[in-house]
Amino acid sequence: MLTKKQNLLETIKGGSPDRFVNQYEFMDVAIFLPGFKYPLAPGQTVKDDWGITFTFPEDQIGAFPIHDDTHKVLKDITQWREQVKAPSLDFKDEEWAPAIEQASKVNREEQFLAAGQMPGIFEMTHHLMGMEDALMALYEEPEEMHGLIALLKDYELRRAEQIIDRLHPDALFHHDDWGGQSSTFLSPDMYADFFLEPYKEIYKFWKDNGVELIVHHSDSYAATYVPLMIEMGIDIWQGAMSTNNIPALIEQYGKQITFMGGLDSGAIDFPEWKPEICAEHVRKACQSCGKHYFIPCLTQGLGFSSFPGVYDEVSKQIDIISKEMY
Repeated sequence: MLTKKQNLLETIKGGSPDRFVNQYEFMDVAIFLPGFKYPLAPGQTVKDDWGITFTFPEDQIGAFPIHDDTHKVLKDITQWREQVKAPSLDFKDEEWAPAIEQASKVNREEQFLAAGQMPGIFEMTHHLMGMEDALMALYEEPEEMHGLIALLKDYELRRAEQIIDRLHPDALFHHDDWGGQSSTFLSPDMYADFFLEPYKEIYKFWKDNGVELIVHHSDSYAATYVPLMIEMGIDIWQGAMSTNNIPALIEQYGKQITFMGGLDSGAIDFPEWKPEICAEHVRKACQSCGKHYFIPCLTQGLGFSSFPGVYDEVSKQIDIISKEMY
């Protein structure tokens, strides 16, 4: 029997996997790194080092920034140099200690140690100023947006250097949501104009410094971005919703990128969920997408579910279909 790591590599290289890769099993993601501040439970409000205030409402399943006049960090894109200040990266040893301890416990023969990076560059633009302002600025003030994006990229590269030095990860798990259920937020050409080169530089830096695997999360429609993802250096697109026609993408691009998802969290992970629903979606995804270049997984961006029991049930159903198909 292959290890989880070996089975992953056989799957993404079109080799001989002996079962489906089961969701996030192949990597241990270090999320709680110095500088990461985000509300993790309903009722929490957290202000991060950029000055972005996140709130997690009691009746929601996740957090999002507050963008009223009081809390919005960037009120005028033409003033980003004055209004946006990159946080200090001068962290103490004790701030790194939990992540270093987590890394030390990972069996690198069995799993990848993945450094978690969130939010991504596109998300940072609208976290700072709000989605409407960020999208409008791309049209109205492109030079200013290029400048802001360069600041965000440079900060991320400096943080990556520290993470690599401290943890020596094998993989990167990078968040940046690029669309909704049926469309991307930007056309491929506009997206490429602003974000392709920064991401190429970021992902090249990680790979040049020992990271073997780039996993990018965007739980969305982003089929039109797949050629750009390949050019960026992404190995696995996590969060690929079923609206992307994953079997067709595998047929066209499978030898260059792997698709991790197919199990739309919104259709499976809800209060009235049932094991039969999980089983139906897992079976359909696995049978239609096949054994290579596909990892069945809830589209949510970490290895858990919003409602208790869903993630474990999906994992159970993946094991069942693996025994039938392998």
